[in-house]
Amino acid sequence: MGNRKIKICYVVAADITLKYILKSNLYYLKENGYEVYIVCSKGKWLDEISREGFNVKVIEIKRKISPFYDFLSIFKLFNYFKKEKFDIVHTFTPKPGLIGQLSARLAGIPFVFHTIFGFYFNESTPYLKRKFFVFIEKIASVFSTKIFFRNQEDFNFAIKKGIGNKSKNKYFGDGIDIERFNPQKFSKEFVEEKKKNINLSLGIPIVGIVARLVKEKGYIDLFSAFKKVVEKFPEAVLLVVGPEDLAKKDSFNKEIVKDFGIDNNVMFLGERTDVDEIYSILDVFVLPSYREGFSHSIMEACSMGLAIVATNIRGCREAIENEKTGLLVPTKNPEKLAEAIIYLLSNKELAKKMGENARKKALSEFDEKVIFKETNKEYQKNIL
Repeated sequence: MGNRKIKICYVVAADITLKYILKSNLYYLKENGYEVYIVCSKGKWLDEISREGFNVKVIEIKRKISPFYDFLSIFKLFNYFKKEKFDIVHTFTPKPGLIGQLSARLAGIPFVFHTIFGFYFNESTPYLKRKFFVFIEKIASVFSTKIFFRNQEDFNFAIKKGIGNKSKNKYFGDGIDIERFNPQKFSKEFVEEKKKNINLSLGIPIVGIVARLVKEKGYIDLFSAFKKVVEKFPEAVLLVVGPEDLAKKDSFNKEIVKDFGIDNNVMFLGERTDVDEIYSILDVFVLPSYREGFSHSIMEACSMGLAIVATNIRGCREAIENEKTGLLVPTKNPEKLAEAIIYLLSNKELAKKMGENARKKALSEFDEKVIFKETNKEYQKNIL
């Protein structure tokens, strides 16, 4: 391609994907000579991303299946891709993966990549619904030059079910900014001051979760479990970090904690940009999710040297070594969840050792720069 910059377009449905998952990747591409464009539905973070030097095009991509709006999105994407003549279009998450890749191929884009963070189904998904999602992924894979997987189990499942193939599919693992999520950045004095700023008493047990406010993340189980935690540790506090997601059917009202009698022990902090600082004040991190691709919050908690309690599902068990870096519990089991949290709060030295092991695992396996380099290699290998 001579000295001309490679023109690449990332396609996502939600701006939080850009802000919290892909932002560092976008900077890496820009610093390595790519001309970076973004297509995304409207959202509050797009102005900030645009001000930082990225070319942003707002095209609404509905999360839910909606034939009229989906056709409209395909039409708009096709025209945009045709006009801009990108060298690469790279899509993320299932809906953009299907309509984004289809539009790119129709527009004559030579190289189309897709990343599967995680499939939109799990072991408990009804059979017909599961078959439908597999069918959609199979169709989308036809348009892919390469499919990148962040989760080994998803990669294996895709090969087994004929989603892509061994030459098209590529497993990378996943990563986060291990320099940002570094416990050594935060002194004892900083941690104490942070607790005071959030109106937390010093010396009390603090458990935290970082996840969107939807039931799929296991919040109802967590609230039920935390009622038992409070019986053992009356001063314990659960910090909930994450935005509401009212577009989802399983979103819930925060007032629900009153039903469990723990409203004085739960603090909803909302969407935060200082999440690294929040991790620094936690004693235990918990994620009782029903479905994950490869949990970024677990990787962040590992990198921050925290002991973790999570459900034994794909995307969690790949990030946690049971009884070494954390504890895995069954899904939808508040009793076991409570037992695990209480166990770690009661055994501080063990929790500290698990946190140290988690940090080591993060340093060796979760460095996002390795993922960026591998992705760039695949771009270069295919396009040059």
